[in-house]
Amino acid sequence: MSISMEEVRRTAELARLELDEAELAAFQGELNALLGHFEDIQEVDTEGLDPKPHAVALTSVWAEDEIEEGLSREDALSGAAKTRAGLFIVPTVIEESH
Repeated sequence: MSISMEEVRRTAELARLELDEAELAAFQGELNALLGHFEDIQEVDTEGLDPKPHAVALTSVWAEDEIEEGLSREDALSGAAKTRAGLFIVPTVIEESH
């Protein structure tokens, strides 16, 4: 299978690429070479091989949830610029419109 010049033009148009004739011809050659590689892969004998859901083995990167002691309220508030009644005091960032 090969890609025609018209298919390359249409694909470039859909991708909104402004290519001159030399660039279109270069892309046509590269795409046809790529299709040739896919045809080579199609010819590989995979009879008797189990299908795999992924090309590489997957392992979970997530750790199990473990309950740990957190900061006390006093420790959490110790670095705050302003506090009142055990709460952080922050500047107002939303103003009422009239």
